[in-house]
Amino acid sequence: MSAPMLCQLRRQCSAVACITVARRTYTPSHPTPPSFFNRVLFTLNKHFYEVEHLINWSSWLKNKVIRRKNVFYGYTQKKFGVNVAASYYILGLGGSFRFADQPEWFRPDSRGKFSYDFLNTPNSTIEEIDLSRTLINHVGLENIMSQTRLRHLRLQACPEVDDWFLARLHLFGETMEELDLSQCSRITVGGLAALQHLRKLRRLNISSLPRLKNPGLIRILLEEMLPHCEIIGVDYEQGLLQAEPPTETFTEDSVHAGSLGASRRL
Repeated sequence: MSAPMLCQLRRQCSAVACITVARRTYTPSHPTPPSFFNRVLFTLNKHFYEVEHLINWSSWLKNKVIRRKNVFYGYTQKKFGVNVAASYYILGLGGSFRFADQPEWFRPDSRGKFSYDFLNTPNSTIEEIDLSRTLINHVGLENIMSQTRLRHLRLQACPEVDDWFLARLHLFGETMEELDLSQCSRITVGGLAALQHLRKLRRLNISSLPRLKNPGLIRILLEEMLPHCEIIGVDYEQGLLQAEPPTETFTEDSVHAGSLGASRRL
């Protein structure tokens, strides 16, 4: 009797976990509904244990890839210097960069291969970085924190860029002039509040951020917080013509949370 009861209990727990995942993928904070492939997996998971193992394995594999992509290159920094380590990290992620006072860009090809010519200029610092559509997260950001002359950073459609990531950008407060956060699905209003430390910021792209309920209001608040910065990608009317009143504001608590998150993470 105990064996059938354990099997039934295991199947029920599996179903609960599956329903929980399904709900997470379709909530106000995650407005994108699950894909057809995910819905099929959730349905099959109710009847076959192998599908449950497949879901768990695919999630574990994805997290492993993200951790491997964002490993800290401490040994490379000691042997070749922080500039070489940062260059290698960016190209390894599939991004591109440009050294200060140099016009040419370093980019990987379609197969992910790239030139190692940056080894010839170990003293050159990076001025412009494009990491759009890469797996960079707040852990891997440590590899480019040494670039004290960084002025332009593009992070378009980076799935792992979140509020913790934005909280650490305050270290570039005296140099960064342009920041592209468009299509980053994990950014909330709390993370944007942490950008108050970027005093030299002149251009900020916040288009297509799905977790912002009232983008037009957020643009107004950002312009008040960063008066010398041009906010692009959002119209003033966007999200303000809804029936429900706006619920997102830059309160003192949200600004304090952004600052506290940066200090705790460091």
